[in-house]
Amino acid sequence: MSIPGKGGNDRIEEIILPNVRDLGGFKVRRALPSAQRRMVGPFIFFDQMGPVMFGAGEAEDVRPHPHIGLSTLTYLFDGEMIHRDSAGHKETIRAGEVNWMTAGNGIVHSERFPAAVHAAGGNLFGTQIWVALPKASEEIAPLFSHHDKAVLPVFSDTGMRMTLVAGEGFGVRSPVPVYSDLMYADVHLEAGTRFKVPPDHVERAAYVIHGGVGIEGQDGVFPPNQLVIFRPGAEVILVATEPTRLVLIGGEPFPEKRHIYWNFVSSSKERIEAAKADWRARRFPEIVGETEFIPLPPDPVGLRIKD
Repeated sequence: MSIPGKGGNDRIEEIILPNVRDLGGFKVRRALPSAQRRMVGPFIFFDQMGPVMFGAGEAEDVRPHPHIGLSTLTYLFDGEMIHRDSAGHKETIRAGEVNWMTAGNGIVHSERFPAAVHAAGGNLFGTQIWVALPKASEEIAPLFSHHDKAVLPVFSDTGMRMTLVAGEGFGVRSPVPVYSDLMYADVHLEAGTRFKVPPDHVERAAYVIHGGVGIEGQDGVFPPNQLVIFRPGAEVILVATEPTRLVLIGGEPFPEKRHIYWNFVSSSKERIEAAKADWRARRFPEIVGETEFIPLPPDPVGLRIKD
């Protein structure tokens, strides 16, 4: 497949090829943050998890780790995981469902596979997104909500079916309790379908899960596993070259810069340094029944990006 070039009528601001990272038991493709681009709207972290098939005894749990200043959005295409956090929540997420956890002033969570997956194997495929919180909400108390597939708005048209996972778009609103202007949509297109990316959000991007799309008025096709960021205000009509599934994100950028280190996000560098000290000293709340501890990675390992 060819990738569209950047001509005078180009509707593309950036194309990000994700880094592949090994999390021990499986690999993820990390599109945000990158050296090219830190955020799209309030979205500051974008991981594609899998697809991966585990054999018996191969699944590796995500051990307890902390967050501040963000909400995590976990959305699965296949498989299941068990969320536990220091605020007392425990929830199993399955394909088509959403876990939304707001870290606020500090939370610890783990993500583990069910016993049956550890014993016999299983699949995992989905995305985990971090949404930075507005400055006024960065220090709120931690919150968690789970949303079944049946409660998420679905919009259908000829050759297209879209689930609005979070935020607002296409005239509907998801029940996921977001704190800023954003949209996260799961879009299925039949071959040849034209799909207009709504202009409602200042910053917009698409990530092809499988299949391929072109942009009307430009040459080339976007294959899977790259984040395509559109120019603000540009009319973007995607055309599916084959049966395609893609994720669409968008939102209003914040007026203040966001800093990120490991699992911490904040508008304040000093707040991140305080979170690092709290984690080293084990002052974060604990998850009942879990005793594992992941040491703070040394600078500049982890998710640190030069300012």
